[in-house]
Amino acid sequence: MRTPETSPLHSVPKATGIIAKLVCKRLRAAGQPLDPLLQEAGLSLERINEPGLAVEVGAQIKLLQAAAELLSDELLGFHLARDFDLREMGLLYYVLSSSSSFVDAVKSAQRYTRIVNEGIEIRNRVEQAAIIALNYLNAKRDFNPHYIEFWLVAIVRMCRQLTDTRIAPLQLKVRHFREITPMEFRTFIGCDIAFRADTDEILLPSHVNSLPIVGADQHLHQLLVQYAEDALAERALPSPDLRPRVERAIAPLLPHGYAKASTVARELGLSRHTLARSLAASGMTFSDLLDQYRASLAEAYITHRDLSIAQIAWLLGYREVSAFTHAFKRWFGITPEQMRTADHTA
Repeated sequence: MRTPETSPLHSVPKATGIIAKLVCKRLRAAGQPLDPLLQEAGLSLERINEPGLAVEVGAQIKLLQAAAELLSDELLGFHLARDFDLREMGLLYYVLSSSSSFVDAVKSAQRYTRIVNEGIEIRNRVEQAAIIALNYLNAKRDFNPHYIEFWLVAIVRMCRQLTDTRIAPLQLKVRHFREITPMEFRTFIGCDIAFRADTDEILLPSHVNSLPIVGADQHLHQLLVQYAEDALAERALPSPDLRPRVERAIAPLLPHGYAKASTVARELGLSRHTLARSLAASGMTFSDLLDQYRASLAEAYITHRDLSIAQIAWLLGYREVSAFTHAFKRWFGITPEQMRTADHTA
């Protein structure tokens, strides 16, 4: 097997730190110093500019938020996604743009996104609409809008560029909150955004699945896919810690009440017995992990005062607020209302 270093396509760029690079470019254009924000996010310019090195997701989110505040830009994620050259996404862009059809391109995005971006994964399903959903990787889904809005807009732009059409989503759904859809966002996307949804996803008209890709090149595509498979294999080495994978599988299932061991095992391509045995080897059960994960999410959610206690209970998979309150007291020794009051008065 060729490795990325020995492949004849080793020079195809990767863009694991694309957001950090774009933020630095925007700060330079605005005449703002980079070092203070980079230090605050735990980053260095050398690491961001180092080809092939991944930039930790949480650090990119911190940098993006700090830059948005410094620049007084409440739509920084949107603006960055709207303005950058999509080719800067690297290998993924070239795999998608050489695909033969929209459906094939989305399938490739679903398989290969994680080799060029360690922050999100793409899931696609076809119902009455073509739905592209985003899941967080290596970071909890916080309620900072910039990161997820960047990727939603970048994906919409990619869909338009690949098909050479002005595709307008039927709807965008996001978990975070804004009072209204900003007008320039609404004009660019062509639809409103459903805030405080239970998922982050793009709903596209079903006819897009029949669209061809304008730059289709089957020969180039086969070469790039082989390179992508090599890179994917390098990243697919067994992880010593199953816990992050289980938590990522649990996250989108919680609000629907589907966070069961059997369902999570199926999402991970494991049997329920194998999942239980693997977790036991790490000294925990699925129930313990689920309980701890709910506790960590509850502690994060409670700081967002725009979320009601009932909404937090629902996000964590509790159908009754009383059940959530009981669990919260077991975790932290106080009720959700008491913690929220303490945070407010601190």
